[in-house]
Amino acid sequence: MPALQTRISPCLWFDTQGEEAATFYTSIFPNSKIGHIERYGEAGKEIHGQKPGNVMTVDFTLDGLDFVALNGGPIFKFTEAVSFQIYCADQKEVDYYWDRLTVGGDPAAQQCGWVKDKFGLSWQIVPRPFIELMKSGEPAKKQQMFAAMMQMKKLDWPKLQAAYDS
Repeated sequence: MPALQTRISPCLWFDTQGEEAATFYTSIFPNSKIGHIERYGEAGKEIHGQKPGNVMTVDFTLDGLDFVALNGGPIFKFTEAVSFQIYCADQKEVDYYWDRLTVGGDPAAQQCGWVKDKFGLSWQIVPRPFIELMKSGEPAKKQQMFAAMMQMKKLDWPKLQAAYDS
C-alpha cells in the first residue's frame, strides 16, 4: 500500500456516493487519481449497517492534494461552513471549473464565486489576481472591486479588474 502523501487530508462524508464523487472530481482536476478503495466487511455491521462489499472509503488525489471519501450513510450533510477554494490563473480557468462543478449543482447556492456541486460540496472559484489585489491593492479601489464582486455569481475577472481600475 502506498504511503499517504500529506499529513493532513480532508475526509468528505457521503451517504453512498463517495466513489461516484471521487470519479467526478478526478475527472475535473489535473494531477488527480483514485487510489485505494476499501469495502465494508462483516465487522461492525450492527453499528454501520452497511452490506459487506459496499464501498466504505475511497482515497483520491485532486491536483496533488489527498482526500478520503467516506460512505457513512445519510447522517451528515455538507454545509457552506466548509468549502474548497480553487485559485485560477485567468478567466478561462474560472470558466472551466465553474462549468464543470455546477453541473447538477444547486443554482441558488451560486454567489460571489461560490458553487455547490451535485453532491452538496461547496467550492469557491476565484481568479488569483483578484485575491492578490484584495491583499495588496489600494483600499478605495479594492472596495470598488469588492462591490462589483458582490453583484456576481461566477466571478468575471475582466469586469473585476475594470472595477478596480475605474
